[in-house]
Amino acid sequence: MRPSRAVAASSFALLAAVCLCAQSKPNRAPWPPKFSGPAPGEIQILPVQGNVWVLIGAGANITVQAGNEGILLVDAGTAAMSDKVLAAVATISKRTLRYVVDTTEAEDHTGGNERIAAAGEIIPYDEGDAAKIQNTLDTHKASVISYLSVFDRMTGEDGKFPARPEKSWPDNTYSSPQKRLYFNDEAVMIMHLPGNTDGNSIVFFRKSDVVSAGDLFDLTQYPVIDLKAGGSLQSIVESLNKLLDVTVPSAYAQGGTLVIPAHGRIADHADVVYYRNMLSIIRDRIQDMIKRGMTLEQVKAAQPTRDYDARYGKKTGSWTTDMFIEAAYRSLSK
Repeated sequence: MRPSRAVAASSFALLAAVCLCAQSKPNRAPWPPKFSGPAPGEIQILPVQGNVWVLIGAGANITVQAGNEGILLVDAGTAAMSDKVLAAVATISKRTLRYVVDTTEAEDHTGGNERIAAAGEIIPYDEGDAAKIQNTLDTHKASVISYLSVFDRMTGEDGKFPARPEKSWPDNTYSSPQKRLYFNDEAVMIMHLPGNTDGNSIVFFRKSDVVSAGDLFDLTQYPVIDLKAGGSLQSIVESLNKLLDVTVPSAYAQGGTLVIPAHGRIADHADVVYYRNMLSIIRDRIQDMIKRGMTLEQVKAAQPTRDYDARYGKKTGSWTTDMFIEAAYRSLSK
């Protein structure tokens, strides 16, 4: 029996409505969101807030604080990008480069030390002090600041790492919990927060309300844990908690203190909380597996990072998910 014209018409209308709904359904944004950044070999310059800018694309992100007293950089990027970094900084300020702060010794943070520091000049306190300084070091370069263990590794003093060229070494080290400057009408707090290594620093620009977090916080991958240099997953989690102590959110838990990671976009308090929570969960999972006597291969097979691999995981490159799990396991097994 053939269907009536009314039934056929009704069926056609229903099909048309379904097709229309399917066509009008909005496309969902891909997840996880990808940070494209600048093209390879190019540098992106972004204002953060207050006296602070960020340069993206020269290796690790470079923080720029600029004002009437001169320029302070946090990290120097790779050696190959030094000339482009200096050109980018010149578009922000024509003042003299006075300081470079190394948050770690990794090449993507310190490779440009020699070339970039040489473009600056140390601030003499007075003529007498300038003469004394001239006898001990070269005043015709910016002062390079780092935690003491970073200096030891770059000079080869600790015996675990090959020495780097002398002109790239820090000349101004600290070994206390923090080193403080007042520069460009702003308190600058350089804080020792061990994590990826035992020598990590973060830099807090108090008036601008910006933190340059270095490798402690990375929006593009799981954190690098350098066991040879004293790094551990537990110390990363503890230091992220201390980072959150100086990171204050604005309305609806967004904005407020802005955080510049080692790699990736400008972040805020909520981003750091998510990253800290993710690493805490992975730490607890691996610790539980260790307590149950699981071997490294068994832990890897259990995929303790599986919830987060879409966002932070990597199967190729210099730091893979597999390498992260192994470093986390070994640091938590000690």
